[in-house]
Amino acid sequence: MELREITNEEGNRLLRIIRRGSGSVVSWRRAQIVLLAAQRMPATRIAEVAFTDPDTVREVIHNFNQDGFDSLYPRYRGGRPRTFTLPERQQIKRIALSVPSDLGQPFATWSLAKLADYLVAEGVVTDISHEGLRQLLREESVSFQALRSWKRSNDPDFEAKKNRILELYAIADGLVEPALDDPQAVVCLDEFGPLNLQPQPGGKAWAPRANPKRIRATYTRPHGVRHLLCALDVGSDLLLGEVSERKARVEFLAFCKTIRARYPAALRLAFVLDNFSPHKGDQVRAWAAGNERRARLHASLRLLAQP
Repeated sequence: MELREITNEEGNRLLRIIRRGSGSVVSWRRAQIVLLAAQRMPATRIAEVAFTDPDTVREVIHNFNQDGFDSLYPRYRGGRPRTFTLPERQQIKRIALSVPSDLGQPFATWSLAKLADYLVAEGVVTDISHEGLRQLLREESVSFQALRSWKRSNDPDFEAKKNRILELYAIADGLVEPALDDPQAVVCLDEFGPLNLQPQPGGKAWAPRANPKRIRATYTRPHGVRHLLCALDVGSDLLLGEVSERKARVEFLAFCKTIRARYPAALRLAFVLDNFSPHKGDQVRAWAAGNERRARLHASLRLLAQP
């Protein structure tokens, strides 16, 4: 079952559903399946990521092809949900706004599942569903908050580049037979940083609406910061990394050479990159041109997901 081509607007809407996390759990899961399918991930792999079965994945894709976003929203039926007393609601809200580690829990953020389990274990309520808990917190003006962003490409060759990268992924996963001039291995390169030793109590937490909890933004760096240069071999699912004080063109080119040296000289290799300026320097281009038969650099697209 193949997902139809989705537009940028549809991609925006799917990502908002997933990142917001304040709607139905069912809608969130279905949106996740559709977004993964848009990246040409096979149904069996999506089932592993979404903790479901391939038949359910195919059904979600089929329904989305037929009905669009209407298929993401469940049509619940049943009796009236249980109501909670005012003291129960106040205690649930207080616990949701607390830091789990302050209550002796081994994690920094409440998920709906963890919060529901804690409420039952502590005798606050006898039973509560994840959806019922979400609705109760929403009524109490408590939401699960996170930053949201979406990047749209203005590259006129966007579609061609996107399709080529998806083709490379399919070749690496063994889903498509490579052509004579296609690479035999595909590696995604990216950087992460700056990294610093700073307390992180958690990137998400329950908080009063429009009033998120805050952590200190300024700190002293007596020894500078570090950056992580990463490489993911798509076919073997092997992740490699190297810590560097900088992530400029010199360091990036040295990392490219290190990754290239891990493969046989006769093997054709493709690098998938984003448009970070050190990736496009003259030295990098010259090195790639000198390794034309062995290394191919492709500008990565951030429409669906950064590898």
